[in-house]
Amino acid sequence: MTQDSATHAAHDIDGEAPLAVVAAAIVQEGRLLVVSKQAAPDFFYLPGGKPDAGESQLETLARELDEELGVEPLEPQFLAHVEAMAALERTPMKLTVFEARIGQVPEPAAELSALRWVSGHEQDVQLAPAVRNHVLPLLRQRGTMAS
Repeated sequence: MTQDSATHAAHDIDGEAPLAVVAAAIVQEGRLLVVSKQAAPDFFYLPGGKPDAGESQLETLARELDEELGVEPLEPQFLAHVEAMAALERTPMKLTVFEARIGQVPEPAAELSALRWVSGHEQDVQLAPAVRNHVLPLLRQRGTMAS
């Protein structure tokens, strides 16, 4: 890629709508399920991903949780829209978060490196800014997680 085409590509990205992402906030025993990707194994996010063409948000959620963790979201309920920077892509993101339960034991698959159950107070877990600054405070405010 030439310098001019790299500059042009950056301008194209800047002019686009925010990256759309659908994710699940799954809390069990006061801990939130977070996952890391093979591309950034030390950085943890909510499980989920980008919708395919023509796919609803709930269809995206079900597909991504099945692909990434081998689980099905049970009783998903809308939690919040979060606007933040996508940590890996470093581009504006509109994250739609659903609270959900799961009935199976999650196992990382596809592009995932690991999963953890966190309280949000761990010193050894680097959480994505959208999780740390938006989702955890909202879950604590709602009483889903302890402060």
